[in-house]
Amino acid sequence: MAETLREQQLQLARHIRDPQRNAPPPGIEARRLAVYRQLFLGNVQSLLAASFPVLRASLADSQWHELTERFYADYRCQTPLFTELAGEFVAFLEQRGTDAPAWAAELAHYEWVETALSLSDSREPAHDPQGDLLEGVPLLSSLAWPLAYAWPVSDLGPGHLPGQPPEQPTLLLARRGDDQQVHFARLAPLAHALLESVRDRQLSGREHLQALAEAIGADPEPILRQGLALLQALHAQGVVLGTRNLCATHRRQHSSAPRETPR
Repeated sequence: MAETLREQQLQLARHIRDPQRNAPPPGIEARRLAVYRQLFLGNVQSLLAASFPVLRASLADSQWHELTERFYADYRCQTPLFTELAGEFVAFLEQRGTDAPAWAAELAHYEWVETALSLSDSREPAHDPQGDLLEGVPLLSSLAWPLAYAWPVSDLGPGHLPGQPPEQPTLLLARRGDDQQVHFARLAPLAHALLESVRDRQLSGREHLQALAEAIGADPEPILRQGLALLQALHAQGVVLGTRNLCATHRRQHSSAPRETPR
């Protein structure tokens, strides 16, 4: 009896998720099944529309319904939390094979960032707020995210949907400030590359800047001067928290690691 009930529940769930490919359970009239489907799918679509207002407004109704119905039918979320549904939808759009416009995944990610940073409860590791940013290992705040997009996501909307991405990427810094609001700012290529390097590798400030100079084939001295001034400005803004509390041995191990080319 229990196994029969379980199979009926699974059959009902499959049909509600995707009625085109799954037959309804016997004994339930179609009108009732349609009500169930509208309740479940409608809730998901409402949550997604609230999380992605610009994306929703930029898509035709048919595109939006097709995307959200396919997400509901085919994508297997890795979390039961409604607050993380938007991130799951971004992952769905980033998969190959969706019929969404080429800019849709990046626009969705850009909109999701604000929600993710607003809800973040991450804790900063131990650090020295007054550490030497050039000789020490700079620490990027976990609430400051350097972002790079092929599409001009901050300008996209119903009145501006270009057919091709521009030649230059859109480089941004998203951060949650002391006012608990999420702010976006444009970044120059050097600033973006430096922030990505600080985020991804535990090197001294000097080593980050020397690696960047080497990557672009520039004289390291001007890069060191500009980079140190940039680190100090970012520290004043709270984007760079200070330097990591690392023992000398640990620092040397990271310093001797092979260098990666900044993205």
